[in-house]
Amino acid sequence: MPDETSIPELPARLRAPEPVIVVGMVAWLVATLAVWIGDLGGDHALAICLVGLGVGVAGTAIVLAQRGAVRRGSRGAQEGLD
Repeated sequence: MPDETSIPELPARLRAPEPVIVVGMVAWLVATLAVWIGDLGGDHALAICLVGLGVGVAGTAIVLAQRGAVRRGSRGAQEGLD
């Protein structure tokens, strides 16, 4: 009978944040271009799309900063990003 307290770790490909970030940023970029070029939804829709892109850039910066902290061995670094 397996030990119920030991939970197997997810494979690295399922823990990687890069695919999610890239897909999200590409989706926001497509939406931004569609709203801007097609003049869809007015100024509010374009602002929302630009904010979505900004969140993607901020998320990328956070992931890169955390990776740097992991490599430096910082105590406050998030685990599992190596």
